[in-house]
Amino acid sequence: MSQNTLNLSQKKAILLLEDGSRFEGIAIGKIGTVGAEICFNTGMTGYQEIYTDPSYYGQIVVNTTSHIGNYGVEDSEQESNAPKITGLVVNTFSQDYSRNTGHGSLQEYLEKNGIVGVSELDTRLLVRQIRDTGAMNAIISSEDLSDDELQRRLAEVPSMDGLELSSFVSTKEPYFVGDENSEYKVAVLDLGVKTSILTHLASRGAYLKVFNAKTSFEEMASWNPDGYFLSNGPGDPSAMDYAVKTAKQIIAEDKPLFGICLGHQIISLACGISTFKMHNGHRGLNHPVKNLVSGKSEVTSQNHGFAVNREDVENSDLVELTHVNLNDHTCAGIQVKGKKSFSVQYHPESSPGPHDSRYLFDQFINLFKS
Repeated sequence: MSQNTLNLSQKKAILLLEDGSRFEGIAIGKIGTVGAEICFNTGMTGYQEIYTDPSYYGQIVVNTTSHIGNYGVEDSEQESNAPKITGLVVNTFSQDYSRNTGHGSLQEYLEKNGIVGVSELDTRLLVRQIRDTGAMNAIISSEDLSDDELQRRLAEVPSMDGLELSSFVSTKEPYFVGDENSEYKVAVLDLGVKTSILTHLASRGAYLKVFNAKTSFEEMASWNPDGYFLSNGPGDPSAMDYAVKTAKQIIAEDKPLFGICLGHQIISLACGISTFKMHNGHRGLNHPVKNLVSGKSEVTSQNHGFAVNREDVENSDLVELTHVNLNDHTCAGIQVKGKKSFSVQYHPESSPGPHDSRYLFDQFINLFKS
């Protein structure tokens, strides 16, 4: 254990919000200063999967569950090669862990990966502040900086509105997942894909080639896939004209197409449907969604700060509404009319989360058979 780890219990950290709110706590992770948009996740478990989800790139995450770090970290629970969050805020942080399959403590993990965080502050009060005021930028510092200096650095943090981030987390070179002798080939446009999504597709008989976010349709099509997948990812979809262009060409080809979260937003934009930045987004494991086709409801895992304009969907001649979020009645899924293209605004791989929505992977694979 490093000297940095041993001294953390004595080290103060400051969280400063864009609206001027100031919180004081105890440093966790790396000693340093970071700024980004702040958001909260209400999930009661799965913190490692949350931290390694590329959709959180460029964000400070607040865990609303009170105890974090108690079961350590495990290699199999990575959703990407390393944490993608910018910073971390928790209530009670455990330096020790009690899982016999764990590969190390969360503190060692955060420190190794350069993640700055703060603990021992009132996360209930903080979440209420974000919920009521809306998404905003924030800065965490465990260095000896004045409030004036923190305010200066905070003012330099870019707004998430209009920010393109997928190109920062997407694979640099194509790679393959699954059995090359599988019955179907799926081209994946990696906008910030989670490992478990690829695992679910491959386990259903798909051989995947994962492409960089800015790959042209022509290059993807030259592999002669049976279908396409547009992944989740970070940032503002309206800043991704390159992906929207690709989605338009995929839809026109009319091979099976499935989109999740950011992929859902990109498909919607390709069909002339607008997106917008939400007040504070949906991030958690218990969001109720109704499937308007089957009439059934499902409890879903969600992580997004942008959404598709439901009014545009309902007035569109190109798409139809298939899923609705039962908390705020936002669009949670669409189907492109007359095409084999559909998408949802949540995470059916549910890592972590309930398994209600995994039928969507089967629905996608069945399109190859029809």
